[in-house]
Amino acid sequence: MANIAKRSPRLGDAARFDPFTNIEDWFKGFGLRPLFDEIETAPLIKIDLTENDKTYTIHAEIPGVNKDDIKVQVDGNRVSINAETREEKEEKKGERIIRRECYQGSSYRSFTLDSDVDEANTSAKYENGVLELILPKKNGKNFKQIKIK
Repeated sequence: MANIAKRSPRLGDAARFDPFTNIEDWFKGFGLRPLFDEIETAPLIKIDLTENDKTYTIHAEIPGVNKDDIKVQVDGNRVSINAETREEKEEKKGERIIRRECYQGSSYRSFTLDSDVDEANTSAKYENGVLELILPKKNGKNFKQIKIK
């Protein structure tokens, strides 16, 4: 016979709830994991952002996308990157299609910078799945770092 133990929930258990955990972890043990493994999602756009006194430099990883399918918008200090993704996988045995996976969607990333960008002098280059943006800062928009005592 199985040992049954009485367990009282504690306030500390509820306080440990992390809303930023992976949604798949919420459903562990409910038999839904294979469903989540079948769903393909749009790839995330990962960025590295650096700055110096005159420019911001952004490296955005957007692998497997044609450069004509990438749109970049700069409005003041807001930068938006949108990439359309089209992917087709097909497995055949003889003349029958055994498995076909088609994915089409878009990835979007938007963020704000501390200074406005001089839109007229920006440049962009896409090579080996990495988008490089050089965004010059507008004059007169430098912020002072305040030292905390």
